Amino acid sequence: MATIDSVEYFNANGARGCLLSQPMKPIRMLVCLLAALVTVESFAATEVLKADVRKRVAGDYDYLIDLYRHLHANPELSYMEKETARRMGDELQKAGFKVSRNIGGHGVVALLRNGKGPTIMFRCDLDALPVKEATGLSFASKRRMKDGAGNEVFTMHACGHDIHMTSLVGTARLMAAIKDQWKGTLMLIAQPAEERGGGARAMLADGLFEKFPVPDKAIALHVHSSMAAGTIGYTPGFALANVDSVDIKIFGMGGHGAYPHATKDPIVLAAQTILALQTIVSREIAPIEPAVVTVGSIHGGTKHNVIPGEVDLQLTVRSYSDATREQLLNAIRRIAKGQAIAAGLPEDKMPIVQVKDEYTPATYNNPELTLRLRNVFDDWLGKGMAMERQPQMGGEDFGEYGRTDHKVPICIFWLGAVSRNSVMQSIKAGKSLPSLHSPLFAPDAEPTIKTGVATSVGALLELLNGFAHAQ
Repeated sequence: MATIDSVEYFNANGARGCLLSQPMKPIRMLVCLLAALVTVESFAATEVLKADVRKRVAGDYDYLIDLYRHLHANPELSYMEKETARRMGDELQKAGFKVSRNIGGHGVVALLRNGKGPTIMFRCDLDALPVKEATGLSFASKRRMKDGAGNEVFTMHACGHDIHMTSLVGTARLMAAIKDQWKGTLMLIAQPAEERGGGARAMLADGLFEKFPVPDKAIALHVHSSMAAGTIGYTPGFALANVDSVDIKIFGMGGHGAYPHATKDPIVLAAQTILALQTIVSREIAPIEPAVVTVGSIHGGTKHNVIPGEVDLQLTVRSYSDATREQLLNAIRRIAKGQAIAAGLPEDKMPIVQVKDEYTPATYNNPELTLRLRNVFDDWLGKGMAMERQPQMGGEDFGEYGRTDHKVPICIFWLGAVSRNSVMQSIKAGKSLPSLHSPLFAPDAEPTIKTGVATSVGALLELLNGFAHAQ
């Protein structure tokens, strides 16, 4: 009887493996050796594919940087992304996708069907911000647009949506070029109005998951303004917050500043209300439950010696859980009314509390999907280049896609966007880098775009094929 002590091989992750050390009959030994050879061949194929993807990304960079500069120089505000959407639709159609336009406004849906397999969705956002750019880039935006109120404002891609779009187009072109390496349906979304919190909801309301396939999983990326280009950040579970904008109109009984006893001063009432609102988080919300109530704006009065009749407050309210969100909003209504009653105002002078419709829900990254992608990023970038990040209180309406009745598992990951030198200088000097929404925010384009495309391709191959890391 033939025997074998052991057979060593490397698995698809590159780790050393060993077949059982025991006597084997010839047929079993042959089967085990073939299995080991198949595993070695699979690992080699993975490395060949990764090398091919990197080569293709590098070869496509000149095209992508031109697209990025065009998008950066020609930003459009939320709900007004007509030309941006047209360019994105044209790019995806040219890459071989079947393109549908004007979904939920200026939304674009692109499908590439490639045989039997899962449907995986990859989303980017289209809109820019009313910010005057101060980066000094040769292709800096000088564009002015009229906002929804008719005011002419400077416009800038200060949140990296131009990087997001460029990464999605690069990913589309590459995935179409390597169709022989995957099976299934790739669903690309170019979504309007993320900055206003309504774009995802509008696309879903327009039948996104009825007119088109319901994805088995959905992913997105977002640039990070303090992570080095070439790195990735991931957050299992809650990653981004519920975001509500709340307006409070506080009434009073105005009069002469010299005779305050004859008035009900809404400025004093507003000050008391602002202080009382701070007790919601400190005394009503459980200490381990994240929550924020910030009064960002107060407007009232016209002259030194005139007590006005009303004061306007604007709040941002943030949380993770739906229950905490409702608790915060109910407490704001109760406190605003309670302060007015305490001031002796009549019923017809009770404050008006308006929760704005442009609510952004919390983004909950499916933990299993997130950790699965972490493994992919480790594979494609090397250990240590994918880092777990703490949840943030910023908002992103990508979370909407995971909250439908279909319960689609979602994951948004962070894409480092700052030069390594800038990060090191910032740490050394103890100074913050320009943040998202800053007029000075300027991503380090080449490594950011290349990493965005390569990691997105790696993630999509994994989810379409179970490539290398299926769980």
